[in-house]
Amino acid sequence: MAKQTIFGRIAQLARANINALIDQAEDPQLMLDQLVRDYTASIAEAENAIAQTIGNLRLLEDDHREDVQNAQEWGRKALAASQKADELRAAGDTAGADKFDNLAKVALGRQVQSESEARAAEPNIAAQTEVVERLKSGLQKMREKLGELTAKRDELVARQKTVQAQAQVHDALKSIDIMDPTSEVSRFEEKVRREEARVRGQQELSASSLDAQFESLEDLGEMAEVEARLAALKAGGQPKAVTSGS
Repeated sequence: MAKQTIFGRIAQLARANINALIDQAEDPQLMLDQLVRDYTASIAEAENAIAQTIGNLRLLEDDHREDVQNAQEWGRKALAASQKADELRAAGDTAGADKFDNLAKVALGRQVQSESEARAAEPNIAAQTEVVERLKSGLQKMREKLGELTAKRDELVARQKTVQAQAQVHDALKSIDIMDPTSEVSRFEEKVRREEARVRGQQELSASSLDAQFESLEDLGEMAEVEARLAALKAGGQPKAVTSGS
């Protein structure tokens, strides 16, 4: 995958408006689950690509560092050859001096070549460094966005569970509404009331029957008294006087 393609994809994902996506989704939780998977996969892909880009940059930097070191080394060699040529020329060894001057020229040529290669690599290194920094920044934004997505998904899941729990409680309360004449509690209460009324009726019936029995007993007592007094009269006795308190 090209670096620009990676950067464009990272930028697009990092700019994604989560709230707008949620508003457009038929099932926000499924949409967020998919987004979390997409972002996780994209982050892993971007990390690999960025690691490769950084690796390539480090190779360029190593080559540049080597060119700079080579330029410095060839410079030292050129100086040493030039100094040796001056010593030989001073000693009258013109041939030897020319030989070391030629070596100094070769070293200087190598120095120029190394410096040229180092300078040529510097713009590329600078550009690659900028790309790496942009990719790192984009990747960090993607990670932040992934955290935002995950938090939003967890929030929606929690809210959905809360709503479901509230609905279950509402349905449960509705099913045991004692004010509802169709509820089981209400029907049971009515059954109990009817049973209580039946018992009261039986009690009243029993009480009235008992009163009647006692009244019958009182009637029998009066009749016995009358018979006793009649018997006393026939025996020549006097009627029994009724006195208060007797």
